[in-house]
Amino acid sequence: MSLLIDANTRIADLLAAHPGAAEHLPALKAIQNPVLRKTVEQSSTVERMARLGGVSVQQLVNLLREAVGQAPAAEPRRVRFEINATAMLEKGVHPIGEVRERAAQLQPGECIRLESPFRPEPLIETMRRGGFAVESEEVSPGRHFTYITR
Repeated sequence: MSLLIDANTRIADLLAAHPGAAEHLPALKAIQNPVLRKTVEQSSTVERMARLGGVSVQQLVNLLREAVGQAPAAEPRRVRFEINATAMLEKGVHPIGEVRERAAQLQPGECIRLESPFRPEPLIETMRRGGFAVESEEVSPGRHFTYITR
């Protein structure tokens, strides 16, 4: 089965399947130390490379897909709910309850856009285990958008 490139694709897996894709990852090419480069390849995803390269995740996914002959990722997202976790956290309220409640209301292809001051790793893993597709990107320092899609 072929590797379909998305935000969560590990760079090591990408390069194993498509060695030429490295030329489209400027942040990776800039690493001269071979040991450090190998470590970054093993621990990074396309999403992280996008952040390091200063491009949107969608942009890098589609650039890589085009380079290896895959169809572009579907866009735009159909955002049904927007949740501001930053405001909730400032009030001492954890957003997981509202995220779960709204996620249960999503129709296929719809998503929640969660704004937060950091990448919400535990929430991301919880929602992925629940069968949702999740992408997160830092849109500016201290401002993350996490998309949870049914």
